[in-house]
Amino acid sequence: MGNKKLNRREFLKRASIVTGGAMAMMALDPFTSLARSNDNGQPGENRMTYRTQHGTGEKISLLGFGMMRLPRDNQELVNQLVDYAIAHGVNYFDTSPRYGGGLNEGIVGEALSRHPRDKYYIATKMSNYDETLWVLEEAKKMYANSFEKLRVDYIDYYLMHGVGQDGLGTFNKRFINNGLLDFLVKEREAGRIRHLGFSYHGNVEVFDWLVDHNDDYHWDFVQIQMNFLDWRHASLNKDGWKKDADAEYLYNKLTKAGIQVVVMEPLRGGALAKISQESVDQLKAMRPNDNVAQWAFRWVSSHSNILTTLSGMNVMEHLVENVATHSPLEPCTAAENDLLEKIADEIAGIPTVPCTACAYCMPCPFGVDIPGNFTFYNEAMNNKLLPLPDKSSPDYNAKQKQFTQLYLKQIPAEARANQCMDCEACLKKCPQQIRIPNQLSRINNILRGR
Repeated sequence: MGNKKLNRREFLKRASIVTGGAMAMMALDPFTSLARSNDNGQPGENRMTYRTQHGTGEKISLLGFGMMRLPRDNQELVNQLVDYAIAHGVNYFDTSPRYGGGLNEGIVGEALSRHPRDKYYIATKMSNYDETLWVLEEAKKMYANSFEKLRVDYIDYYLMHGVGQDGLGTFNKRFINNGLLDFLVKEREAGRIRHLGFSYHGNVEVFDWLVDHNDDYHWDFVQIQMNFLDWRHASLNKDGWKKDADAEYLYNKLTKAGIQVVVMEPLRGGALAKISQESVDQLKAMRPNDNVAQWAFRWVSSHSNILTTLSGMNVMEHLVENVATHSPLEPCTAAENDLLEKIADEIAGIPTVPCTACAYCMPCPFGVDIPGNFTFYNEAMNNKLLPLPDKSSPDYNAKQKQFTQLYLKQIPAEARANQCMDCEACLKKCPQQIRIPNQLSRINNILRGR
């Protein structure tokens, strides 16, 4: 039932992931493109790129269909979108009892039930935000209604919806104190849920607790918001959600735990499709035929621990374009990643590390002088000695060399950032809640010229 758990070494070997690395893309061994030819050896229509679900070996389309924004009053259009998606290899469809004023699951169920059950995987959620649904029997009714509306006798991917929005106390009331999470685990054991996970928004304390208890629950997947801006600048969100952890931290922690990632908001609610004309011109200079949305999807999907990237496609034009982007996916190059990182930093501004040198994080088990590294980094940035991500800038090599020389002179070898083993012993000690291993990895990337 997807409960097989990989140890860290086995997972890293299979996924070819380098955890803690920042913007540079991970190894791409997990990429698989299926149905590239028909029985006669001629090119086939479906060139979708797939990822392998680690527990069961299921092939999941790297482009997932987020159904939230579907029209409520045009079943014919929904059917057409679903038909095109399935015909072109999309097989992951995400919904919720809350979407579309409660109508979305029924609309999705009608469209998908016209196809053989083995042609699609359904993801839906326990969306028990209302306090009345914190009562176990009421939550079970929501769960049962999803089966009825979706016209299925098992659900492929089931999520606890939006955990973290109101902190650990509310999460406990929604899922722990009432026995609901225990119920969902038993449903997975019974086969009515094939894969169990959660979608995360907000308070990172809840995210950390759930991932840290992976040995108890064996999460099959986790859904997070991830895009090239939120990778390091999630705190800039102004959309009503409280974000206190960058996607870089979330993704790397899940990867380290051997948990695959489902991505939501690869375009940050469409905002990344509306970046400055100057940034658009820079992207066009490198790939003249691609728009910003295509860049954003390629960036997310190039990460090798992504199981699927959701897109809310409610018009055929967007569906056709997104299918083409993933059929097959052309992973981002190092130069393209550098450009997107530069654009993200321009949008957000390059932040200093909010370290007060209190040294609560010390001593490091591996000897890293954490405050010393961050003090050096911040001073280099404030004195304009920090090389920006754009390696094509005229002064990049000179600044990178100067930064490296000064760093090696001032920071002893045994105290340098490259001694960090990502053990996370420092995280709970830091009163500023700095993602210390991730910040240290930035210094390493500069020293390596990445």
